[in-house]
Amino acid sequence: MDSIVKRIKLVVAYDGTAYHGWQIQPGAVTVEGVLNRAICELTGEDIQVVGASRTDAGVHARGNVAVFDTDSQIPGEKFSYALNQRLPEDVIIQSSEEVTADFHPRHQNCRKTYEYTILNRKFPLPEYRHTAHFYYGTLDVKKMNAAAEAFVGEHDFAAFCSAGAQVQTTVREIYSLRVTREPEDLIKIRVQGNGFLYNMVRIIAGTLIQVGQGRINVSEISDIIASCDRGQAGPTAPARGLKLVEIIYE
Repeated sequence: MDSIVKRIKLVVAYDGTAYHGWQIQPGAVTVEGVLNRAICELTGEDIQVVGASRTDAGVHARGNVAVFDTDSQIPGEKFSYALNQRLPEDVIIQSSEEVTADFHPRHQNCRKTYEYTILNRKFPLPEYRHTAHFYYGTLDVKKMNAAAEAFVGEHDFAAFCSAGAQVQTTVREIYSLRVTREPEDLIKIRVQGNGFLYNMVRIIAGTLIQVGQGRINVSEISDIIASCDRGQAGPTAPARGLKLVEIIYE
């Protein structure tokens, strides 16, 4: 009797500090590579996962999504338990389930939520050295939040895309973007959209930081977006402050 191939969806959390990003690269340790190895050890098959978001080196995730096909008899919901016994402590499967064969993590309508964290105080705190961008100067969160409103909606975000992106269009829709100051001098930039360009969230963060510094006026943001000129936007904020929070499929 032939085995029945099934598609398994994983929700993956990881600390990206030790990894050269998600995507497999020759001679580099990546999250995708670690996952592939653990699944192959578990099932004995040659398996390549397909991820929803190819996060960069040093970027973290709480809810990235990946799928793979297998003829293993292990129930879908049990893969998380079995894989977590084989994965390093900085990569943990949050859930696993069997999905339909046509489910593809990058080709479904979804809402992605990212969070960028800034540690804004006089001196850094060691516990945030890998998970927040440290900035000691004054940042006006009220102005940053006012500037954030200009990003909401459907726009051509070419000004917020690093060179080398291979995309058919730079138009994306942002559903919400908020900047808040939280306890322990943490500033959180939280954005949700239908998709993001290469380094888009980090460039938005870098631009909002310049608004908070007073180097860019709130009123300039709409013109920067309309310019479609990368040179008009702020710098790309460091990777360690970025986290992919969740992906919700519609």
